Amino acid sequence: MAEAQRMTAREAANNVMALEHADVLRESVALMVREIMEVEVARLAGAELGERAPGERLAQRNGYRERRWDTRVGEIELAIPRLRTGSYLPSFLEPRRRAEQALVAVVQEAYVNGVSTRKVDRLVEQMGLRGLSKDQVSRMCRGLDEQVRAFRQRPLRGAYPYLWLDAKVERVREPGGVRQKALVIAYAVHETGVREVLGLDVGEAETEAFWTEFLFSLKARGLAGVRLCVSDAHQGLRNAIARVLGCRWQRCTVHFLRDMLGHCARQHQPMIATAIRQIFNADTGAEARERLTEVVERLEGPAPKVARLLDEAAEELLAFYSFPREHWPKLRSTNPLERVNKEIGRRSDVVGIYPNDKALIRLAGMLLIEQTDEWLVQRRYLSEHSIKLVLSTEPGQSEHDLTKNNKKEADQLAA
Repeated sequence: MAEAQRMTAREAANNVMALEHADVLRESVALMVREIMEVEVARLAGAELGERAPGERLAQRNGYRERRWDTRVGEIELAIPRLRTGSYLPSFLEPRRRAEQALVAVVQEAYVNGVSTRKVDRLVEQMGLRGLSKDQVSRMCRGLDEQVRAFRQRPLRGAYPYLWLDAKVERVREPGGVRQKALVIAYAVHETGVREVLGLDVGEAETEAFWTEFLFSLKARGLAGVRLCVSDAHQGLRNAIARVLGCRWQRCTVHFLRDMLGHCARQHQPMIATAIRQIFNADTGAEARERLTEVVERLEGPAPKVARLLDEAAEELLAFYSFPREHWPKLRSTNPLERVNKEIGRRSDVVGIYPNDKALIRLAGMLLIEQTDEWLVQRRYLSEHSIKLVLSTEPGQSEHDLTKNNKKEADQLAA
């Protein structure tokens, strides 16, 4: 155990060699890193383990915390020394992922500014961050903010045929109280078929003016080639899409179905949900329109408002049928962004109330940077060939035109 009296290198080596089935290399590595940790902590504390140096001591030790460390020589059980003030991470361990660094920075910022909740107070104590000053927190935040700034301002090159837009409400502290603000995120598929987070911002509310400004900022960075934009039915967002992008709009079918269930009696909800889902699982756009007409007629009696709203939203709900078939399951909803929002929400549950807008952008931005990096090394979200088919077709062309072009290219490849 690390709290026991430390052995000399010779004693440790003799013990290792005395074991019948000892893994000499792994035990040697364990001995070496244990000594490294003790030296580093002694430097931070201003005294060796067990040494009495009240005048020169910089920090007090506070036991050890266990951690497993996977190495090329096998798994090693580490006993990492803890300090009563400040924190210690061994130099040979990888630092936290960027999203976790951002989470720690937000917690620290909330704490040192005196706006943290009891939950954050407990986290600060568990992470050993109570001894950090405002200057130390500010330096850490500046480094993270610079990475997020570069990510949000990077130029966008090439075409992005598919764009998803969504907003998430978060609580931010301001002078006079806590306000609910809109964190907006733009996510797209590049012409190479790879997914990418294009940008994010925080606004006072999800208004048309805010969405318009956000979309203009994306265009200023190079957003081009958008053929379809997917979002919920927020009127301000719809108006901004029409004004700035001028592309076709796909209403999120998941949001639509959820809204429709709120306009009917509970006993009719299972039947209505099944009927509406069948529309979006048709084999062709023509078949989907036929199913929609049938569903509207069937619902005029038990749910007349649902029938009317479904009929009025027909074109915006079935827009995805005008694109290649393999894209349909990914175009009819904002579910891809919903999963990203859940990851942000998990961190927000820890923070509770963000100390300011910058803290919210910092944490969400670092998470989205990591998400984009992961997508870059994964397989393509959509095939490059099918994306080229969309970009080679003029905006507004029908599903029949896409099918015909697809068949023509296939015949050319076969020849």
